[in-house]
Amino acid sequence: MKNWTESKEERRARKAKESAERALDVTVPKNNKKRYVVCLKWGDKYSADYVNVLARMVKRNLTLDYEFVCFTENPKGLDSDIRIEPLTVTTEITGWWHKPMFFNPNIGLNGTILFFDLDVVIFRNIDNLFLHRPGEFLIIRDFNRHVINNYQKFNSSVFRLETGNHSNVYTDFIKQPSSIVRKYHGDQDWIRASITNSYAFWPDEWIQSYKWEMRGKPRMDRGVRGQRDFITPGHPTLLTNTSVAVFHGDPNPHICKDPWVVDNWR
Repeated sequence: MKNWTESKEERRARKAKESAERALDVTVPKNNKKRYVVCLKWGDKYSADYVNVLARMVKRNLTLDYEFVCFTENPKGLDSDIRIEPLTVTTEITGWWHKPMFFNPNIGLNGTILFFDLDVVIFRNIDNLFLHRPGEFLIIRDFNRHVINNYQKFNSSVFRLETGNHSNVYTDFIKQPSSIVRKYHGDQDWIRASITNSYAFWPDEWIQSYKWEMRGKPRMDRGVRGQRDFITPGHPTLLTNTSVAVFHGDPNPHICKDPWVVDNWR
C-alpha cells in the first residue's frame, strides 16, 4: 500500500526490502518440510573419509538450511555432526541396490531429499539443486549423452525427490528384490523402468562426468580396476554453470592426481 507521507528515498528502501523478502520466500520450505542431503555407504568400497569429505563439500557450497544424513550399516569413522540412519543387512540387497530405499514413503525423512553418490566433487554453489523446479523428481541424464543425442536413460549419482514421490520404485522392488537385481544391470535401470512420467533431467551443464565431459576421456593406466588413474595428470574444462563432477568408474577422487581434484576433493 502506498504511503503518501514517505519520501522517495524511503519508498526506494521499502521496495528494496519487499523485493528481498519475496526472494527469501522462495528458499523457505513450504509446509514446514525440511531439506535433506543424503548419501549411502555400504560395505568397504568407500571409506568413512568419502562421507566426511562429501559432508564438508556440501557445507562449503550450500547456503540453504539442510540436514546431512548418511544411511549405512557401519558408522565407524563418520564425523559427529552427520546424522546416521541404519541400513538393514541382507544378502538380497547390496551396494547401489539400496537406492530404491530412498523412495520409501516411510524412510523417516519428511521433506525434500537430495541424494549424492560418494564419488563426486562439489565445487560450486548447489542451492539450485534444491530450488530448481520445486516438487519435481529430478535426476541426471546419463553421461552417454556425450556421444548419443537425446539420450534418455537415468544416472542416479545425483537425484532429488519429495518424500514418498514415486514410491512404486521402492514398493515394487522390495516385493521381489532378487528377481529385479538379476534382471537389471543396476539401480538406475530399475528406477528408469519404474518412472516413465512426472520426472525431469537436471540441466546437463550443472552436473558433469569428470572423466568423459570435463577431461575428454583421457587414457587410463593399466593398473588394477578400482586403483587406476589417468596416465597423465591434467586440467578439466569447467563450464560456467557446472557445480558437481561425477566420478563413475575409474579413477576415484582419492586416486586421481589431477591438481584440480586434489584442491577440491577435501
